[in-house]
Amino acid sequence: MTPAWTILSAFAGALLVLLLPARMAIASRVIALLASLVGAVAAAVSCLARLNNPLDPVWSFDRPWIPGFGIRFHLAADGLALTLLLLTGIVAIAGVLFSWNVERRPRAFFAFFMTIIGGVYGVFLSRDAFLLFVCYEIVILPKYMLIAIWGSTNKEYGAMKLTMYSIGSSALILIGLVVAYGASGGTSFDIAHLAGAHYSPALQAWAFPILFVGFAVLAGMWPFHTWAPTGHQGFEQWKPVIAGLALIGIVYGALTALSQKDLKFVIGYSSVSHMGFVLLGIAAGTHWGLRGAALQMISHGIIAGLLFGIAGRVVYERTHTRDLTELREFDLWRTLPGAAIGFTLATAASMGLPGFSGFVAEISVAIGLWQFSPWLVPVVALGIVITGAFSLRALHKAFFPVRNATDTPPSLLPPLTWPEISAISLLIAVSLAIGLYPKPWVVLIDDGLRSPVFHSILYLP
Repeated sequence: MTPAWTILSAFAGALLVLLLPARMAIASRVIALLASLVGAVAAAVSCLARLNNPLDPVWSFDRPWIPGFGIRFHLAADGLALTLLLLTGIVAIAGVLFSWNVERRPRAFFAFFMTIIGGVYGVFLSRDAFLLFVCYEIVILPKYMLIAIWGSTNKEYGAMKLTMYSIGSSALILIGLVVAYGASGGTSFDIAHLAGAHYSPALQAWAFPILFVGFAVLAGMWPFHTWAPTGHQGFEQWKPVIAGLALIGIVYGALTALSQKDLKFVIGYSSVSHMGFVLLGIAAGTHWGLRGAALQMISHGIIAGLLFGIAGRVVYERTHTRDLTELREFDLWRTLPGAAIGFTLATAASMGLPGFSGFVAEISVAIGLWQFSPWLVPVVALGIVITGAFSLRALHKAFFPVRNATDTPPSLLPPLTWPEISAISLLIAVSLAIGLYPKPWVVLIDDGLRSPVFHSILYLP
């Protein structure tokens, strides 16, 4: 199986779900699960093949697409891309399992879900910048529909806000890509070509921030996110600003999470803080920093999926509230012990405790930051301490509340279903696997960092 099976299985799954007769709507979840399994297996097989044969040429599929503009349908998968494909496959399986009990228009739900998964696979496989842009654009409408129809509190507002941000960021990205395309000769949108072209310092000074802000909004980073720079000088010029924004994001996200009363908002702001480590690793511009940034992306994908799955699906579907004060009345440790255990382990992973994926990611970023600017490390340490505080606060209030003997006994809640147990177990197992034995992931990430895309900011031996 080649990496192409990831994107093919996702889009094929979406199409098959749409073609199902209305009377077979229940089969949509089975098709979505099978398609997710095929994608994950294809990614895993490709990862193992790369680990066993690291000197083989990188898998690639390259065909002309829009020749007049030098746009090609170019897909490729180095080690870094393969790890992100595997992450997507794992999260896709967990997402289907967490959504197994969706009863309202399941065909539409899983068709939109698998379309998003296909778009994400396409983003990680794209080696043509315009193709990458198209793959991201594919997911905007399905994201809006999933939130607006199947979301919870203020779902229409949330869906519209996300869509407007996505469209705005897309416009900035398109402007930046067109500028890079024109300045590099106007012959190709190939990412390696754009990354290796020479750009004048004056152009980089204003073009880099446009791409930076566009991809920042796209990824939900506080207040931005970043992407591979279009040139060395531009990155160097903005590196202190990027590092500063990352540090502010880490501390700001953690402090804001500490004051939230909505469990989902706690997790959301914790994501802002955790994604700050990604930006910080990139800003360091060192081998360890970029390696840590990639590990943090993978770890965050696993942990955030687990936390949101438990809070947004398992708990909310049974209690119909995310308020930490109201959750106290349900005494979840006794009425929903499986969710309490899963959330406890997810909290440990989110805090970066040894043995989980968060630890190896954050320690790698810290080493890279120390090589770049040692005096910034104490600020990161402060963010980690605050992360522990808000994580334990949310865990305590939501799942292990203090109750008096005179309190009304909590209502019985439906136990965890087998799909929910499977999703929780899968994500916890992956986080532990990365934390206990990160070597295969590190080897694949280092393989990707040797790509020409990173040569302008990093040179590996």
